[in-house]
Amino acid sequence: MRMQRSPTRQHGFTLIELLIVIAIMGLIAAAALPSYREYVQRSRIIDATSRLSDLRVRMEQAFMDFRAYDNGGACRVAMPPVTGNDAFQLTCAATPTTYTITATGLAAKGMSGFVFTVDQANVRATTGLPGGWTTSATCWVTRKDGSCN
Repeated sequence: MRMQRSPTRQHGFTLIELLIVIAIMGLIAAAALPSYREYVQRSRIIDATSRLSDLRVRMEQAFMDFRAYDNGGACRVAMPPVTGNDAFQLTCAATPTTYTITATGLAAKGMSGFVFTVDQANVRATTGLPGGWTTSATCWVTRKDGSCN
């Protein structure tokens, strides 16, 4: 009498199956990572342009109170210090009748090359962008294709 062996069932995954899953995950990550980086950059740009708008309003309020944008050669409104969450540094140049507030991207936050400005006439300009972005002298560029805010 011959005994039949019941086929043993293997549990787990083979090395080939694991390598296929890892390769698929790598392809998905390679496609998603650039989109995510651009999304983060756009959100940081919106934060910077919002802060520029806020400072512009504060400068106009100061002009109404003191009839000058400057205070001894400096802007009448103090620029906020850079904190750990900030991706842009804000600076200001003023005369009694004009001012320009500039937001410059910080390299440590991946925003190197981004420069946005606003002045007393509310002229918004993008004066610096990294390679591959389209610039504008009449608006704040928020997307790589040159779309403005």
